[in-house]
Amino acid sequence: MPQITDPPPQAVLDDLAALQPLLAALPAKTPGDNLLIATWNIRAFGDLTKAWESQPGDSPRRDFHACVLIAEILSRFDVIAVQEVKANLRALRHTLKKMGPEWGFVMTDVTEGDPGNGERLAFIFDTRRVRLSGLACELVVPEDLDSPLSTPANAFQRQFVRTPYAVSFLAGEQTFVLVTLHVIYGDKAADRLAELRGIAKWLRNWAERTDDYGQNLICMGDFNIDRQGDPTWQAFTSTGLTPAPGLEIVPRTLFSSPSEPHLEKFYDQIAWFQTVKNKPYLSMDFRRAGGLNFVGQVLPGLTKTELSWRLSDHLPLWVEFGL
Repeated sequence: MPQITDPPPQAVLDDLAALQPLLAALPAKTPGDNLLIATWNIRAFGDLTKAWESQPGDSPRRDFHACVLIAEILSRFDVIAVQEVKANLRALRHTLKKMGPEWGFVMTDVTEGDPGNGERLAFIFDTRRVRLSGLACELVVPEDLDSPLSTPANAFQRQFVRTPYAVSFLAGEQTFVLVTLHVIYGDKAADRLAELRGIAKWLRNWAERTDDYGQNLICMGDFNIDRQGDPTWQAFTSTGLTPAPGLEIVPRTLFSSPSEPHLEKFYDQIAWFQTVKNKPYLSMDFRRAGGLNFVGQVLPGLTKTELSWRLSDHLPLWVEFGL
C-alpha cells in the first residue's frame, strides 16, 4: 500500500511546481524577525482515500495527492487555524506526517449535534518558530442576564454552535493569543447575527480585562459574513474588531467573483482590536495580509466543486507581523 511519505508520482510533482509561484509571493520566514499566521477552512477535513489518485466511486475523493498539496501550503506559515476538522483524523494525521516531526497541533473535541456538523477547531504550528505558552480554552456565554456578556432576552438562548477556541503561543519574546471559530451558517443570514454579536461582545470584554499593552489577542476563522457593510459585518465589528488591512479585496472561496471578490462571500476573517482603553492593543507590528488563490493552478481538469472536495471550497488567508 502506498504511503504519503513515498516519492510522489509525476502528477503530484507537477502540481507542487505549479504552486511555487504562489508560495514564493508569500513573506519568507525570517528567524527572530516575523510571524506568519493563517486561517483556512479545509472542507470536511476528515477521512482520506489512501491512494495517490482517488477514482470515481471512491469516498472521500480527497487522496494523498491533495494532502501533499495541503501540507505544502500549510508549511509556509507558522500557525494555522483550521476549521472543519472532523471526528475522523486520517487526513489530518497523514498531512502532518508529510509536513514532518517539527509540526504540532492542538484541537477541540468534536462538536455534537446537527448544527455543529461533527467538527473540531484546530491549530497547526511550526514548533521551530512558535511554542505553546499555556492557555487553551473554549469561549462560553454566562447564563446570568445581569452579566455584561449576556445578550438581550431571547436573542441568544444557547451556547455557540461551535464554541470558539483560544490558544496562546510564544514566538521569541512575544506572547499572542489566537481565537478561532466557525460561526453558524443557518438558513439565512439573520440566523448568524446573535452568535456574531455574542462573540464580538465576549472578545471585547476579554480584551478589556487583560488590557496591558502587548496582549496580542487575534481572532480568526470562518465568520460566515456575506459581505462588508451588511448586518453580519456590522455585528462582527460592533465592539471594535478590525479586520486586517488589505483583506477586503481578497477572495474567500473558490466561487467568489474574480472581478469583485469584496462584494460576496466575505466569510473568512483575521481581526483584532486596534486600541483598548485608548492604548495600542498589539505589541507586534502589522506588516501585510493576503490570501492564496490556488484555483486554476493545481489539479487541472477538475471543476471547482470537485476541487473543493480535494483541497477546499475556502481559500487560505494570512497575516504577517513583525516581532
